[in-house]
Amino acid sequence: MIRIGPLSDLSFKNINKLAIPALISGISEPLLSLTDAAIVGNISINATESLAAVGIVSTFLSMLIWVLGQTRSAISSIVSQYVGANKINQIKNLPAQAIFIITSISILIILLTYPFARSIFKLYNASDLILDYSVLYYKIRVFGFPFTLFTIGVFGAFRGLQNTYYPMVIAIMGALLNVFLDVILVYGIDGALDPMNIEGAAYASVFSQFIMALASAFFLLKKTTIPLKISFPFNHEIKRFIFMILNLFVRTIALNVTLYFASAFATSYGPEYIAAYTIAINLWFLGAFVIDGYSSAGNILSGKLFGAKSYNLLIKLSNQLIKYGIIIGIITAGIGAAFYFPIGHIFTSDPKVLNVFYEVFWVVLVMQPLCALAFIFDGIFKGLGKMKYLRNVLLFSTFLVFIPLLFWLDSIGLKLYAIFIAITFWIIARGIPLIIKFRQVFLPLV
Repeated sequence: MIRIGPLSDLSFKNINKLAIPALISGISEPLLSLTDAAIVGNISINATESLAAVGIVSTFLSMLIWVLGQTRSAISSIVSQYVGANKINQIKNLPAQAIFIITSISILIILLTYPFARSIFKLYNASDLILDYSVLYYKIRVFGFPFTLFTIGVFGAFRGLQNTYYPMVIAIMGALLNVFLDVILVYGIDGALDPMNIEGAAYASVFSQFIMALASAFFLLKKTTIPLKISFPFNHEIKRFIFMILNLFVRTIALNVTLYFASAFATSYGPEYIAAYTIAINLWFLGAFVIDGYSSAGNILSGKLFGAKSYNLLIKLSNQLIKYGIIIGIITAGIGAAFYFPIGHIFTSDPKVLNVFYEVFWVVLVMQPLCALAFIFDGIFKGLGKMKYLRNVLLFSTFLVFIPLLFWLDSIGLKLYAIFIAITFWIIARGIPLIIKFRQVFLPLV
């Protein structure tokens, strides 16, 4: 059985016990896409087109995962609040019900998108060989979607119980398996297995996601008292869970409108631009998920403190996480700067792609500390269950900041600069309102 730590322990050591494993487990999904990009970008046949296809499909799958993967935040928020109030037995059957709902929806999405894959990726401005590869890659990799959502739901239960260790173990297992399978299936084995190229990358991801789902079920049943068997009637908190999901659904649609416009504009500039964008945005995702480790700690601990009505510790937690997050953001940017040119060669040897990538990569690095503030307060607000305010902030930052700025910067010919500068201001518009609102609400309570 998982042991819950003392309520008042907000030391650097205790926060890192949650943040570092959450950081490692959080990067599992972007690592799948990054691994596919790195391996596929170095194949001998149509590497640039294959890399572009992986980027386009990864963007679309990220949209689906982020829309429905909000289950993790909703489950974690409710469970952690009940942990803080010492009433965990009242919601033990909620995670299984939530996972059942969300995986059922994922199967419906597969049925609705699979026949229309070509039309979907045409909306991303994919054409010719890039379009063919996008459809091929998606029609295999989409079958890992329910397994990913199942795993995400289980991770939410673990996080609510103040435990990020087992999600980390599962994520490491999945990432290592994916690298191993990618190398074998993409490049083949002399005399035993023909190279499968982009198809091999897709199969590697699906199998890795399946194994992670099995491991998630095993650890949850073995290490906690949370069941996975569906029981009825629905838990009394299912209504709050659904409202959280609906608000996060709208929020994530707005988030993915940003990613859609970014990907569509990059694709319209030409193959080398979408390939460079694929590398840059996946590295941005990786940096975001590194910072998200501390966001996850904020999510986990803020829910627990809010459930216990310990508002003074909640303020203390936010101050500490701001400091840690900015430091991590600066370190991430520094590592990227130190390996600025070698990083590009990991993903491609095409000089045209590399030139475009090196022109804009510095913008991705500069925004890392800004991402820290936005993502940490994202996590805190999710832990508090304040999903409606998160929804409104993202609608504002997407439709009144990012899109107008992108269209204007594109009109003056900045191309990928336009995309990443617009993303930077989008991040700023997400972070500042959350900080102001948090202090307005909780400082008076202290």
